[in-house]
Amino acid sequence: MQPQQDAAEDVVIVGAGLAGVGVALGLHRKGVRSVVLESSPALRTSGFAFMTWTNAFRALDALGVGDKMRSHHLQVQGVRVMSPTTGEVVRELDLRVQGKLGPHEARCVQRNVLLQALEEELPADTIRYNSRIVSIDDDKEGGGDAKILHLADGSMLRAKVLIGCDGINSVVAKWLGLAKPLDSGRRATRGHVKYPNGHGFQPKFMQFSGNGFRAGLVPCGDTDVYWFLTWSPSCPDGKEDVDHSPAEMKQFVLAKLRSIKAPDEVLEAVERSEMNDVLVAPLRYRPPLSLLFGSISKGNVCVAGDALHPTTPDLAQGACIALEDAVVLARCLGDAMARDGDGTETIEAALRRYAGIRRWRSAQVIAASYMVGRVQQSEHAVVRFARDRLLSGVLAKGLLMTPDYDCGTL
Repeated sequence: MQPQQDAAEDVVIVGAGLAGVGVALGLHRKGVRSVVLESSPALRTSGFAFMTWTNAFRALDALGVGDKMRSHHLQVQGVRVMSPTTGEVVRELDLRVQGKLGPHEARCVQRNVLLQALEEELPADTIRYNSRIVSIDDDKEGGGDAKILHLADGSMLRAKVLIGCDGINSVVAKWLGLAKPLDSGRRATRGHVKYPNGHGFQPKFMQFSGNGFRAGLVPCGDTDVYWFLTWSPSCPDGKEDVDHSPAEMKQFVLAKLRSIKAPDEVLEAVERSEMNDVLVAPLRYRPPLSLLFGSISKGNVCVAGDALHPTTPDLAQGACIALEDAVVLARCLGDAMARDGDGTETIEAALRRYAGIRRWRSAQVIAASYMVGRVQQSEHAVVRFARDRLLSGVLAKGLLMTPDYDCGTL
């Protein structure tokens, strides 16, 4: 059966996460129409919130929604590194200092607020929900580089350009032949708590580390607080560490925090919090070397966001570099499509240019994040001593190195 004549689009983006909706908005700003296929019935907001650093705000400014996010979220003024033995502050870092490219900026942005802001800027029919891609074929009848997308409901869609923003289990990344993400051997859980009358926390990112785990807490606004915990399970599958229920997970997190004498207000935040839909998430990453030599683009197909660079959360950069991807890809592809027919640059060449720009950046962030996580969560006595006594300030300052980056404008 051949696809219907009307089941065809110039640009199809798979996945309505931050990268997918961001690319669609960037292309829209460039005057290029796209369609986003999302498998869920509505925008996915799992994860509650994420640290949004200077590099991400430069990308959001390029997309035209930066000021809207600033108006909804507190600026995080600094990082407090807490002692694993006394629970007191051992290091403080100002997050408003001047970087090489301008002043630094950090806010804990609620994922649903950002996704809704991006979606509101798009034409009403851009995102098609309940549309899950199951396979990709070449368009043998039509010729050229177009692809035939087979959807779970049995329908088909012809795409002149295919962009995979479909997350860590990306169908598009698999089609490109990118290496399968690896399990880091670590796990994570996250929570969110709302204080209707105000939380009373200072606008600072509190960092904790203990024997085989690390945690953090940061306010998003005047009434919302986000926290996380990552740990190395006793066994590879981690099944014996915690039961898969919100109540058991909270007790697991509280036990970890009490072991390092976390402040009472932090313990209270965990006790009264709403847990993430996914209670325990394995932390996976794509091997950095595989990105240096793998196919980020092939013909008129490419990937962005977690489909490109799944990474551990230790530098809090996964969502940030996904927004960078969105701006760079929209710029490269939008310019090529605007000049289509004048012989200056083909779409395939534009996607290769995008891949070249993002290849090293992605590999560097993945590698740095992995190493920072290993040091911060190490159970080795020598590493723990060096981390707690000598390296805590260095690791905190490292948070400002990766965000000192500008992806450019559209």
